[in-house]
Amino acid sequence: LVAAGALLSPGAAVAQDALTVELGDVSLTKLPFIMAADYGIYEKNNLKIKQYITPSAAKAIEAKGVKVPAENIGREEGIINIGGGSPTMVRMHSVATAPHRIILATTDIYSRYHILSRADIKTAADVKGKRIGYGNPGALSHFSELMWLKQIGLDPEKDVEMYSNGGEIEDVLKGRVDIITANGVSVEEAKKHGLNDLHNLVPDKVHMPGSGVNVLSDWLPKNREVAARFIKATVEAIALMKTDKEKAFASMRKWYGITDPKVLEGIYAEATDLPNKPYPSIEGLKNMQSVYKWRAITRKKPEDFIDASFVTELDKSGYIDGLYKKD
Repeated sequence: LVAAGALLSPGAAVAQDALTVELGDVSLTKLPFIMAADYGIYEKNNLKIKQYITPSAAKAIEAKGVKVPAENIGREEGIINIGGGSPTMVRMHSVATAPHRIILATTDIYSRYHILSRADIKTAADVKGKRIGYGNPGALSHFSELMWLKQIGLDPEKDVEMYSNGGEIEDVLKGRVDIITANGVSVEEAKKHGLNDLHNLVPDKVHMPGSGVNVLSDWLPKNREVAARFIKATVEAIALMKTDKEKAFASMRKWYGITDPKVLEGIYAEATDLPNKPYPSIEGLKNMQSVYKWRAITRKKPEDFIDASFVTELDKSGYIDGLYKKD
């Protein structure tokens, strides 16, 4: 799923000292943050937000036929990144120049990916020796593939061949790889091109450190009050999304360019599966450590990657539950 619109409210003035919020991609998991901008939730929490997507994400969207306006593309590293915990942590522990971040919230705790293959690959037994494509190491698609291989008893280093920059439907159609992962509307698109939906990971409830709120580690100590307001805005936006379907639909029409009622209902059903209380996913991080085994990651405890105190405080105070109580 891709968004067709800008990520700042039209005409919104952004102060120089605005909090920069970088959306790692544009998908249903970003809907609460788009709604936070649409319906004044950021402003209500006294937050000045500059929210944008990265050039690489814009390029990926453009490849699918959507042109993102240049003014909505940010080239700086956001103080806050709304993106996957797995790619953020893997990059941080394997790329010397990667920004150091800490996870404050996980808004997507289960893998939503489907394993898609060439039409002649029909069972798990057919997978051995095949070429599996993905985007980058640590990406949630890559993480999901590794978890699935573990599930079916195959070693990614000995039993299959893994290829980065090969995670698109086109890569299968052109014979570069045999198997990829996809989610959302891309699954139906893959089927239309003759790919086989080999395995749906959604019912498996595979815990992952998915999309969430990741902040710069050196920014957090002096800005905890701002971070607390941002997490408060996050849980309020999730609640608004879940309790006001029409507002969610309006944001999807505005930002995603979707008007088909059936598509809106399908996306909404998946989006409302996001947790009310977006605690950082400890189980997801344990899974991350089970498939990315180098020393920089495995020497740490899952708790070392997170600061759950902001969600914990809102939860223990009863604030989050109160957002869902009917008048």
